[in-house]
Amino acid sequence: MTVLVTGAAGFVGMHVAERLAARGETVIGLDDFNAYYDPRLKAARADRLAQWSNLTMVRGDIADPGVVADLVRLHKVDRVVHLAAQAGVRYSIEAPFTYERSNLAGHLAVLEACRHADVSKLVYASSSSVYGDRMIGSQGFREDERAVEPVSLYAATKRSCELMSHCYSSLYGLTQAGLRFFTVYGPWGRPDMAYFSFTRKIEAGEPIEVFGEGRMARDLTYIDDIVDGVVGVLDSDVAAGTHEVYNIGDSSPVGLMDMIGSLERVIGREAIKVMRPMQPGDVTSTFADISKLNALTGYAPKVSFDEGAARFVEWWRSQGRAILA
Repeated sequence: MTVLVTGAAGFVGMHVAERLAARGETVIGLDDFNAYYDPRLKAARADRLAQWSNLTMVRGDIADPGVVADLVRLHKVDRVVHLAAQAGVRYSIEAPFTYERSNLAGHLAVLEACRHADVSKLVYASSSSVYGDRMIGSQGFREDERAVEPVSLYAATKRSCELMSHCYSSLYGLTQAGLRFFTVYGPWGRPDMAYFSFTRKIEAGEPIEVFGEGRMARDLTYIDDIVDGVVGVLDSDVAAGTHEVYNIGDSSPVGLMDMIGSLERVIGREAIKVMRPMQPGDVTSTFADISKLNALTGYAPKVSFDEGAARFVEWWRSQGRAILA
C-alpha cells in the first residue's frame, strides 16, 4: 500500500518516511522546502531519502488543495501521515499568517484530499502546546483534559486542526489519529530548537540564552522513540470512522539546566549562560501522560536524554556541522 508523508524533508518527516521505506512501503513524500531554517538541512535530508527506490519526493505546497488531492488520487494513496506544518512558538508571534496558511489551510487540504479519495487512515501531528501554560498533575497532561487556553498562535492552530479533524470524522467517517507531540530531539533535528542551538554555541565558546531563568522543563523525546509511536499508530487497529488524539512523549520531563548539563558533559565544555526572562508564548513545563498511546500500541520510550544527547552530538560532529558550515 502507498503512504503519503507530508513534511517528508522535515525532521520527524524524514525519519518516518525512511522507516516506512525501509520496511518496504511505497512512500510519497511531500515538502515545500521552505526557508524557516537553513534549507541546506532539508536538502540533505532529501538526499538521504533518495537512496530508497520505493520513495518519491515531491516539492509542493501543503496548503494548495489541488497539489495534495492530485498526489493522493494519482498515486492511489491508502494512508496519510501528515507532519507538514509551520513549527515554532515564538515565530508565530512574528509571522502569524504563515501559520494560518501552513497549519490551517494545509490541514484542511489534507482532510479534503483524504475524504474524496477514501483514504483508510490519516495520522497527523498536533502538539503538546494545546494544553497551554498551567499546573501539571503527578501523571502529566492527559488527553481528556480541557485544551481551550492556548498561549501562542501556534498552539491555537494545532488545536484548531484537531477540531477540524473531529468534524471530518463525524461528517464523513474519516478514520484519524492526532498525535500531540512533546519536544522531539535527535540527529537531523531543527536548528531552531534549544538543544541544537546550545550544542553549536557551547562548542564554539559562544554564550547561550537561558530563558525562563532556567526554571523551565520539557518532556524531551528522542526521535527514534517518536517514530516508533507514529508508525505504531499507523499500523494500529483504530476503530474505523473515529478520531482520537494521543500524547506522544517520553513522560520524563527534563529541567532546562539539567539539559544544558548533559550537553556540557557530552561536549566537554561548560556553557557561558546568559539568563533571560520567559518569552511570550512559552510554557513553564510539559509532561506527557502516555498511557492511552501505550494501551493502543505498546508505546514505551527507550532512550534517556543523556543517551540521546550523546547521539545528537556525535551526529553533529560527524555530519551536521559540515552540512551547515
